Order: sequence, then C-alpha cells, then structure tokens
Amino acid sequence: MKNKEPLPQPNRRAFIGTLAAGAASIGLASLAPLQTNAFEQPAPNKEPKSPDEIFASMKGKHRIMFDVPRANEIFPFAWPRVFLATNQSTGSTEKECNVAVIFRHAGIAYAFESKLWEKYKFGEVFNANDPATKAPATRNPFWQPKQGDYKIPGIGEVAIGINELQQSGVLFFVCDAAMTVFSTVVAGTMKMDPAEVKKDWLASLLPDVHVVPSGVWAIGRAQEHGCGYCFAG
Repeated sequence: MKNKEPLPQPNRRAFIGTLAAGAASIGLASLAPLQTNAFEQPAPNKEPKSPDEIFASMKGKHRIMFDVPRANEIFPFAWPRVFLATNQSTGSTEKECNVAVIFRHAGIAYAFESKLWEKYKFGEVFNANDPATKAPATRNPFWQPKQGDYKIPGIGEVAIGINELQQSGVLFFVCDAAMTVFSTVVAGTMKMDPAEVKKDWLASLLPDVHVVPSGVWAIGRAQEHGCGYCFAG
C-alpha cells in the first residue's frame, strides 16, 4: 500500500490573503448558500435549549458578557474568574452572577478540542500562542489545564480553564458564521471539502459550548438580557 502524501498545512499569511480576497470578491450569488445552509445546527448531542432561551435564563443579580474576537493570552479566561472572585469578595456568590463568554471571529479556536488545533494548525491560523511555549499552539491550552498552569502575580494560582469556569457557571458561546467562513478558507488551503471540514469542527466542539448564529447576534442578545459588555480580545 502506498503511503498517502501528507495534507498541506495552511500558511497564516496565505490564509489571511485568501480570506481578504474572498471577502472582497463575494457577491449576491455566493450569499445564497450561506443564508440557507451555513447556520444549520447538528441535532445529535446538542442540549435542547435554544440560544435565545439560554440568554433569557440569565437572571442573576450581576451579569456580564466577555467579547472574544481573537486570541489575547490568558485575559479572555482570567477576567471571568476575576469578575466572579471580586463579586464573591464583595458579598455576591457565584450563583448570583451570570457570565457569558462569546468566541467570535478569530477567537473561535478556543471552542474546539485539541485534536483540531493539531490537525488544522489552529495556532498558526488564528495567531494563538501556547502560554507554556510562547509558540503557535498545537492544543487548546485553556481546556482541562494542569494544576498550576496559570498563576497571576500577587494572586497566585488561578482556575481559568474553560472546564473550571464552566463549573462556576460561566457560559460559552461560539459564532457559527465565523466557523463557516474560517472552515471554508482552511479547507481551500488544505485542498479539502469545506462541508466536511465544518462537519469535523462541529463534531469537535468542547462540551457545553453553545453555537449561536453569529457572535454579534450573541453580543446583542446578552445586552438585551442585562449583561454588561467587556472587550476581551
């Protein structure tokens, strides 16, 4: 049996150029399939509540939303923990707080399992470095981190893994529009079927990360339901 040639990996500069060219040349005809197919959600393994219902359930005394449009070191994860911790120190428990983190645009990488980071070179594509190595990440560094991975000067060790924040009630959302665009461009650079790449991405979402039609849609819904806005990217 002949060995299959390895798939070409996306180059970040080429990827950005392709994305920009695609955005510049897009026309009404190409919007039609995006409008009809891009936002379909897979039925299996998805919890029954709609995104609207999830936002409507946020009735805590203190509510905030963190907007994550790109990788920004530890801040998209440290700030939700700081919000919860400082509310607790001023008399409000975690149950009295609602926190939403919205991954959109290039921030969507954090919504996926580590196997996609390695397979599709997410660290290079999304310009996301691993805090441990300072090099383009080949894993999701904020999913199930090891004890002691993250320390803040003057504070010490902090529990800012996505799984740890979820245990404190933090909700995570990911933009489907960005998934559609980025998976299509990555598929083009790797000579793969865009539909299959997006299917792979959807199947590899982290547990309890909710897919929303777009990140800006989710930002609007969060604010409609009383969440303050914090830019975390």
